[in-house]
Amino acid sequence: MSERAAAVAGGVVGAALLLLLLGIGIYFLWKKRCFGPSYEELLNVSTPTHTEIINVEEGASASSIHARETGNKSVPFVVPPKFYGRDWVGLQNGERIQDDNEPYVAPDFLPRSSFCSMGGAYVLGSINPALYKYPEDNKETDFPEGNIGRIWFAVEYEYETERLVVSLIKVRNLQFSSDSCNPFVKMHLLPDERRYLQSKTKRKTLNPQFDENFVFQVSGKTLHQRTLRFSVYHVDKIKKHHLLGQVIFPLKNENLSDDGKLVIWRDLEQENLEPPSEYGDIQFSLSYNDYLGRLTVVVLRAKGIQFQEERGVVCPAYVKVSLMNHNRFIKSKKTSAVLGTTNPVYNETFSFKLEQSELDTASLSLSILQNTEGDKGNLLGRVVVGPFMYTRGRELEHWNEMLNKPKELVKRWHALTISS
Repeated sequence: MSERAAAVAGGVVGAALLLLLLGIGIYFLWKKRCFGPSYEELLNVSTPTHTEIINVEEGASASSIHARETGNKSVPFVVPPKFYGRDWVGLQNGERIQDDNEPYVAPDFLPRSSFCSMGGAYVLGSINPALYKYPEDNKETDFPEGNIGRIWFAVEYEYETERLVVSLIKVRNLQFSSDSCNPFVKMHLLPDERRYLQSKTKRKTLNPQFDENFVFQVSGKTLHQRTLRFSVYHVDKIKKHHLLGQVIFPLKNENLSDDGKLVIWRDLEQENLEPPSEYGDIQFSLSYNDYLGRLTVVVLRAKGIQFQEERGVVCPAYVKVSLMNHNRFIKSKKTSAVLGTTNPVYNETFSFKLEQSELDTASLSLSILQNTEGDKGNLLGRVVVGPFMYTRGRELEHWNEMLNKPKELVKRWHALTISS
């Protein structure tokens, strides 16, 4: 009995395994039939002739004819009319490439350059806008309160020929009593005040477009010691010039050898028409960040400096910025020295750590010193700004305005003195 029961059990197990294998095989066959790719190999691919292409255009497309013959759906393909009659070279896999001696035809849907509307030819001395990288944001409408104008320009230096190429592009938002403004721009390469280059005069406009190139010959060794000054004038009926504003652009921190000419814009500033004080004047900006506890000083420029000659040679001058607290020296920093002008341009920024609780006891001293043979420079002038404890008048006003406008740069001129 036991042998018989074992045989029956073995038969049942074998039948179950056979059914399981058959089920698995049927499942995979069904899955392959339902989900497998339904691609059809295209046979007998031949080069289309001009007559066949015309027949396709007049009647149905080649793909639709093939679909009717085979009964299968396919993606339609139509040869563009501009390529009718072309000679094609066949490949083994049925693809087509254009013949090498056939000229390239640009597609009609490609976007045109934004400079196409400005004309394709430019006279000698004018600017080709396609060579410039314009800023993405629009700065022709976003003018702050009190703005007297904004100028756009580009600067490039050619080291092989030692030429500084200045591209004057445009000026916007000039402030004048009427629309009959006739503006032009003078460009100086400071410290040379005698030589300048001048743009053409534009008639009756507050938003002149110049697009002119100018060249200054300057050595690469002294390039970064020079400063560009743009002065915008209006010329009246009797040929008198009226200054509308100016921009000072030092070259020492600029990379002038880039491949692309980056367009730069600056807001015009009013010229300080007041005569310089006895020892000269200095212009600088102050800013205080209460969140970071940081005092920032931007030393801009000076004018009317009384240099002293040493053995017949005028030594360069620099600005020393010192932070004091309760008349105790904290830290000092100094600019690079500028030579050869009574109106030096520095344009250097310094930061000092200063807690908000120290604002009523701290002060800032800016001294112009002339290099001498000794270790200590010769003092040419000095100004101190700070709270009521140390200053009065314009210096106190500058300090208080800085505190009332946190994180903003507040710019002012100050007279220099020799007092200790």
